[in-house]
Parts: sequence; C-alpha cells; structure tokens
Amino acid sequence: MTKKIYPVVLCGGSGTRLWPLSREEYPKQLLALVDDKTLLQGTIERVNVSSSTQQNIEIATPIIVTNESHRFLVAEQLREIGINDAQIILEPEGKNTAPALCLAAFHIQALDPEGIMLVMPADHVIQNQTAFLDAIISGLAYTDN
Repeated sequence: MTKKIYPVVLCGGSGTRLWPLSREEYPKQLLALVDDKTLLQGTIERVNVSSSTQQNIEIATPIIVTNESHRFLVAEQLREIGINDAQIILEPEGKNTAPALCLAAFHIQALDPEGIMLVMPADHVIQNQTAFLDAIISGLAYTDN
C-alpha cells in the first residue's frame, strides 16, 4: 500500500528577527540567505522528488500556509522553481504554529483521510537532503496507516 505524504510548509512570521534584512512585508523565509534560493524555495526542493513513488511512498504537491500579505510573493517564488500546483492556504489571522497546522490538517483530512502530514517550517536550512528523506521514510513506520 502506498503512503501519501503531504508536505506542509509554514511560511508565516513577522520578519523582525533579522532586521534590517527581513521585515514584516519580506520575512526571512522569503530571502536568499544561504545560496541563490530563498529559504522557502530550499524547503520545497528538499522534498521535491519529482512526485515519483519510492518505497511505496508518494509525496504530494506542497501545501503552504501563509498570510494574505505574503501570498503573491510565495506564489512567485514557487513558480521560480517550477512548482505551479502547490496549494496555498491563507491564515485568516496569524496566531502562530498550532492554528496554522490545524488549517492544514483539516485541508488534508478533506483531501485524503489516510494522508500523512509532514510539517516543515520555511526558515530551516537542512543541507543533507538524502539524510532528511531517509529520516522521513524511517518515521513512516510510526504512522497509523
């Protein structure tokens, strides 16, 4: 049986920690701080395994949770890396991680009650993609599916 993983990327935040580089309308996850990709783009590419099924695992197109003021920047950055089918969920009001994850969880539940949610903040840097994907695969043994 194939397990379907739904990557959920949390792309909110106030942009105050790295001021003056980041700011409210252009927070750190939308900046290229490590290489030529933004932190958001790097997060998406980390799990982009060209939708192929490996070891009975399918990775769905990403779901991005962000706010109204960043939605066009997020969409443009996704287009820049060839992701045109991501789903962008807008938070009605920024209330931190738990409510954002609830929005994504309800969305996934409606799409696929057996779907597995993989939560990834958009502002992390993980350089070893193979080890990251191996950790995800190892963790699947602990899902209820």
